[in-house]
Amino acid sequence: VGDSGVLAVCGSEISEQVNAQVMALDAAVQAAQLPGVVETVPTYAALLVTLDPLQTDADTLIPALRRLWDALPPVSSTAAGRLVEVPVCYGGDYGPDLAFVAQHAGLTEQQVIDIHCGRDYRIFMLGFLPGFPYLGGMDERIICPRLQTPRTKIPAGAVGIGGKQTGIYPLASPGGWQIIGRSPVRPYDPERAQPILYRAGEYLRFQPITQKQYDAIEAQIAAGGYECDVIVEEV
Repeated sequence: VGDSGVLAVCGSEISEQVNAQVMALDAAVQAAQLPGVVETVPTYAALLVTLDPLQTDADTLIPALRRLWDALPPVSSTAAGRLVEVPVCYGGDYGPDLAFVAQHAGLTEQQVIDIHCGRDYRIFMLGFLPGFPYLGGMDERIICPRLQTPRTKIPAGAVGIGGKQTGIYPLASPGGWQIIGRSPVRPYDPERAQPILYRAGEYLRFQPITQKQYDAIEAQIAAGGYECDVIVEEV
């Protein structure tokens, strides 16, 4: 990738198995502390390794990456890991498109909420904005087309559906996804010790809350006394 990066392609499909291999290689590269490596960026099926061209080059780095890859133990797509629970208030002013999603799916709004919250989503990668998670595993029953005309501004914390994907906006930004809810928690906050709540390879769970709970959590966050639930379990 130019003179300052190497792309290690681990597969050709979007799957938890391939993504688990990407994450395993990422961990191995970080542990190896290869000279000249600046940063690693895991994606769906590949790992970008950026380098300082004054310290190393692709001809040196590629054989080192191949050795790390060959030395990886068998990787399972299901393993103990972090699962982050994100509270979401669905519908109303916070989820203006929930009714449309329900109508499109031939379901009630509550059924859409139950389906959306009924599974844990693997975070395949982060991108687009700091902390924007590309999630896998959304139930096909609530697939919904994007807006024909994107909104010029979607608030931070908005939870939406776009085609086969769902996600949460970490910052206010334009966007064309159907917004079904909003979280009082900000996935990205540069003032926090850990600016992004989660990492690629982890899992995210949406937890439905009421308007009253939303306001209470928002007040706790303002006072510096709220943290998302983080669970370490088999997911």
